[in-house]
Amino acid sequence: MNFQDISLIKGYHAHVYFEESTFELAQTLCEEAGKRFGVTVGRMHRKPVGPHPCWSCQLAFDRGEYAELLSWLALNRNGLTILIHTLTGDDLLDHTDYASWMGEPQALNLDVLRAAS
Repeated sequence: MNFQDISLIKGYHAHVYFEESTFELAQTLCEEAGKRFGVTVGRMHRKPVGPHPCWSCQLAFDRGEYAELLSWLALNRNGLTILIHTLTGDDLLDHTDYASWMGEPQALNLDVLRAAS
């Protein structure tokens, strides 16, 4: 087996998925994550963006914030689905093999990532 070195990971994204009925919950969660952890909070996308099949908001963070932020998200996501993935430079692997989910996994539009490769 060929093991990857964690130095490949330049950071992480957590994509908080929501819909109209959970918009305020997701917005509050993302804003609070930004305040508590100093993560970069993206826009609240009210349409599918990139490979994401749902409305979403991106949280960008470093390796050093991973354990604290994900622990907090696990306790405070209130049923929201969250995709967490690495940033290695290979978008397809980052969103598939190197990704994990909190909540119900969603089928991503991987064609978007394949086309960009």
